[in-house]
Amino acid sequence: MLLGPRMLLGPRKLARFAHRSSVRPRAIGGWNKSQVLRMNQKMSNTNVFPAFNAVRCQDEEAHLPTKNSVSTHRKVTHKPNLLGSKWFIKILKRHSSSVSTEAVSKQDFPQIKRPLKASRTRQPSRTNLPVLPVNEDLMQCTAFATADEYHLGSLSQDLTSHGYVEVTSLPRDAANILVMGVENSAKEGDPGTIFFFREGAAVFWNVKDQTMKHVMQVLEKHEIQPYEIALVHWENEELNYTKTEGQSKLHRGEIRLNSELDLDDAILEKFAFSNALCLSVKLAIWEASLDKFVESIQSIPEALKAGKKVKLSHEEVMQKMGELFALRHRINLSSDFLITPDFYWDRENLEELYDKTCRFLSITRRVKVMNEKLQHCMELTDLMRNHLNEKRALRLEWMIVILITIEVLFELGRVFFLIK
Repeated sequence: MLLGPRMLLGPRKLARFAHRSSVRPRAIGGWNKSQVLRMNQKMSNTNVFPAFNAVRCQDEEAHLPTKNSVSTHRKVTHKPNLLGSKWFIKILKRHSSSVSTEAVSKQDFPQIKRPLKASRTRQPSRTNLPVLPVNEDLMQCTAFATADEYHLGSLSQDLTSHGYVEVTSLPRDAANILVMGVENSAKEGDPGTIFFFREGAAVFWNVKDQTMKHVMQVLEKHEIQPYEIALVHWENEELNYTKTEGQSKLHRGEIRLNSELDLDDAILEKFAFSNALCLSVKLAIWEASLDKFVESIQSIPEALKAGKKVKLSHEEVMQKMGELFALRHRINLSSDFLITPDFYWDRENLEELYDKTCRFLSITRRVKVMNEKLQHCMELTDLMRNHLNEKRALRLEWMIVILITIEVLFELGRVFFLIK
């Protein structure tokens, strides 16, 4: 079989051809020595196996067998060229060792891993805060909103029976609040304190997780219209705080309390921070309920756009309007989202702490966004109510037309019988 100048051979054919290159066949099929050498030189420039080319170049007397010589079954007595075969094996070993070293060197390179993406936070506006150094003296303040309202009287008695101590040093104008002390705090340096607001929120200062869980279980008995447990634990607020020298303040998301204050003044400052945290968690619960309401009416604009019938009865539309009005009433009338409570009017230092915490929690902006969403939902429900009223009025008009038509037919029939 003739090989062209650019034909590539497999490894097995190369080995067999290297072994046959040491044999001088009797029939050369018209190929002379110069043509074979010229063809070998061209193959050495294009072949990917340089080891085979080196062996072929050493044996200058090698000739390619023709098709006839290969096809004929003739016995050829020859002596194998051991020197050429040994040289070929050495070159193959050297080539394989170089390939293995290249493979090892590729594995030695360090694998570069892409950095993991940061998890999406519940409040994206706080992701740009600078990372504070880890401080072992940091304590934690956690706020939850668990229900629409608490029975503070029965709650105080129940917690006192479980070993908690009520703090009664608050001023008289600090109404609708219950403050309880904890014997074993989470960290030393500040006593554990719990603030219960009648609006259905609880704020824990330096309280252990086990104690917090026990208090939440006791609190379930004194809740009015409790929220879902998963929603309560998702829509919470957590701030770190520490005791330092100087005036109390909120610095880069961290509460710094004055360590030189007495217990009563420290309770008042904690109350100011807790009041803002209470508003934030309550607003978060209402934001979640509004989002749920928006999802329930999301199909209405799409159906109106496509020209389809909206399958809502008049009672369902009125029920949704009632939900919107109730939520709007809670935000704008029965809470302190729009104005500062009267408790801070004659306490400027506490009012400053309260206002700064509210700005950090974006209370005003969130209330504005909620009112805009409520206004849009109210317009949509008004549209549905007007549409249903028009359909009802049109149905009444058709009923009147049908009744008049029936009456006219009866009169025509009576007249027809009288004529006969």
